[in-house]
This record gives sequence, C-alpha cells and structure tokens, in this order.
Amino acid sequence: MSDAAPAATPDTGAEPRLVAGQRAGEDAAEASLRPQTLDDFVGQRGVCDNLRIFVAAARARGEALDHVLLHGPPGLGKTTLAQIVARELGAGFRATSGPVIARAGDLAALLTNLEPRDVLFIDEIHRLAPAVEEILYPAMEDFQLDLIIGEGPGARSVRIDLPPFTLVGATTRSGLITRPLRERFGIPLRLDFYAPAELETIVARGARLLALALSPDGAAEIARRARGTPRVAGRLLRRVRDFAVVAGADLVDAAVADAALARLEVDRLGLDAMDRRYLSCLARNYDGGPAGLDTLAAALAEQRDVLDEVIEPFLMQQGLVQRTPRGRTLTAAAWRLLDLAPPTTTTTTTAAGAPVGDLLASLAPDPDGRQAP
Repeated sequence: MSDAAPAATPDTGAEPRLVAGQRAGEDAAEASLRPQTLDDFVGQRGVCDNLRIFVAAARARGEALDHVLLHGPPGLGKTTLAQIVARELGAGFRATSGPVIARAGDLAALLTNLEPRDVLFIDEIHRLAPAVEEILYPAMEDFQLDLIIGEGPGARSVRIDLPPFTLVGATTRSGLITRPLRERFGIPLRLDFYAPAELETIVARGARLLALALSPDGAAEIARRARGTPRVAGRLLRRVRDFAVVAGADLVDAAVADAALARLEVDRLGLDAMDRRYLSCLARNYDGGPAGLDTLAAALAEQRDVLDEVIEPFLMQQGLVQRTPRGRTLTAAAWRLLDLAPPTTTTTTTAAGAPVGDLLASLAPDPDGRQAP
C-alpha cells in the first residue's frame, strides 16, 4: 500500500515550526510509527467504534464501504485512518491530494485503474478544481464517469462504468468543501485533539518502535507539550531522542526530555518562540490590546494570514488570546504566563501628550465660579 503524498499547503511565508501540525519533510519516518489496525489506533474512540461497525457491515454484505469524509485539524491521523480502513476491508489503497488532480483526465486515470471495493484517498479534498469536482459527482453516486472527448462539432460524450469503490476524503477546512460534494459523503467523521493521556500512550508506543528507553514521566513530559497532536508528539520524540543520543543518556526521563525541549524552545504548554513573541508584543506594545490583526502583523513583521491561521488558533484554544470586535486582547492567563502585571487603568492622552483628565480639570471653574485661565 502506498503512503499519501504530502498535502500542498498555502505559502504563508511562515518559518518552519517544530510544533506545526502540517506535515513536513522530516515526517517521512512517521509511516513506521503509524498503527496498522483500528485496535492499535489510540484516541478518537467514537470515530473508531463507528468505523469498525461500518467496515464490518460492508464486509458482511460484500459491498464497497460508503464514501467517508474525515475532517479536523492537521496531524490527527486522517491519512492513517484511511489506510486502516483499506486494510480492514482487505482492499487496495490509492492515495493522492486535491491540488495534484489538475484536470479531469487525471481523475479519470485514477478512477479507471481502481479494482472493485478499492479505497481512493484524496487529501485536502477541498482544494479540488471545480471542473474536476463536477466529474467526481456521478462517479461517487452512480459509479460512472462522464467525459467529453474531442472539441468543437466533433466532440462527443463518453460514459465509462466504474467498479464500486470507496472515496475517503480528508480536509483540514471542511467549511471550504462545496455543499454538493459534502452531501455525497455518507460517513462524515470529525477528528478532535487528543487528551494528554492518549498522547502518552502514543509516545510510549513510538519509543518502543524506535528502540528508545523512555520512562513514563518522560513520555508524559513530551505528551504535555505536543499540543494535542500525534504528529507533533512523534516529531518531539525524535528530536528528544537526538539530544539523548548525543548526551549519552541511557534512559529518557522527565529531566532529559525537559532539557531537550527547552533547547528546542518548546515550553510546558507547547508554545514555541513564535507564540511567545506574539504574546509579548501584544502585552508590551499594546498593553494587552485590543490591537488589530494588521497592526500586529506589521509589528511582528509577519503576514496577517500567518497570525490568523498558524499562531492564533492554538493560543485561543488555550485561553490566552481573545478575538473581539475591536481586536485581539490578552486574557488573565496570558498575563500570568508572561509573568507580567496587567494594566490597571488606561489613561487617554491628548494630541499634545497631556492626560485628558488633567486638561478637563484645568478647564473646570474655580469655587468662585470663574473659569480657570
């Protein structure tokens, strides 16, 4: 079975981050850490239990599984689940991604090479071209492919029968999937972030596969900083292993893991240098806000899309930043994290720099009823 190609991501100009959920080149070794069956898959209990029933029913009927849509943040196991579904069905697995299918002919080549009950996995399916998506509708519903051959007066329509297959679509932005495409998936499943206990199990399993001596408290230390994402946990585990090998540590415990992650600038909440730079700028330059997104982007010399899509989501999940109609503001938890005292009062100044309160006092009448000069 082939692995999925790395999904193309928009060029936001952001620096590569160790705690990013998106797949990176260094995650090539991730395949060896992936579970092979639903029983080995840690976390997402509701999703796995439902998939187990759907797969068992399809196998009992001898039919192809209904089309599956997996959506959720990056790095939670959508590709892994698609491969497990194919393995549990005993079917072939073909993988591609939405941006790769540029023309209708590309999709036709994929579909006509499928065997009955095969699984076709399309990562980042929300990025399919509209013309390709239109071709996909009858293929999903009727297992037929409608193509136009030729041009001009000599063009003719050709209908090709397809074997029953299962399309597994994965997306990190389900809101961008068109309604007609979304409604053709009979099994929509959402993946959520993992609990620390689940990540501890994943890290411990990865350490066994990497032949790394890892103590339970060391696994807990890595899991706590993985931002609820197995891909980040695996990446941190491999980097901690590098530090342990160079330092000659026979056992990776909490102290060794903490020292390695501190060198990587990943703190106990999973925040990295870019996250702390954002919080510090909002606190020190704008008294905790409110500050607009464009203002922060200019102050940090970053693109606004990087702040909006890469940095802020996790900070809001942790309750450190709020989005208000007036702009971004820090919460009380963020001030405690930065070890700073929040501003108690906000003094409005005039254009000349004098506080407004002093100016109003100077203009107030004196006790004799005369206006102050």
